[in-house]
Amino acid sequence: MHKILIIDDDPDVVTVLQILLKKNGYGVAAATREEEVNHQMDSFGPDLIILDVLLSGVDGREICRRIKNDNSWKHIPVIMFSAHPGAQKNMKDFGADDFLPKPFDSNKLLERVEMQLAKPRQPS
Repeated sequence: MHKILIIDDDPDVVTVLQILLKKNGYGVAAATREEEVNHQMDSFGPDLIILDVLLSGVDGREICRRIKNDNSWKHIPVIMFSAHPGAQKNMKDFGADDFLPKPFDSNKLLERVEMQLAKPRQPS
């Protein structure tokens, strides 16, 4: 079973994503604050991360950059999402593997998740 970590500070979004992903056979954990990210990365060991661009007090793109600069985590695909127009412009600069605008269609999200998980990646 693939494991997905959701990083978002909106409890409603987290709940909807957890229900959708669990219903489709994924193991799911969430980090709702920046302080929880490292712990969840180490203890849960996700195969994929879904990360909001705008979190309370922190830019999700910086969290993405930190993940992609860490040798033990950089192979994990990150799908970022945002309702902010233009947020997609520089996602690759921060290491994001994919981007979805909010609100997103659940089928489109599942397609992107499956596509990212199917790509061969090597842990360092």
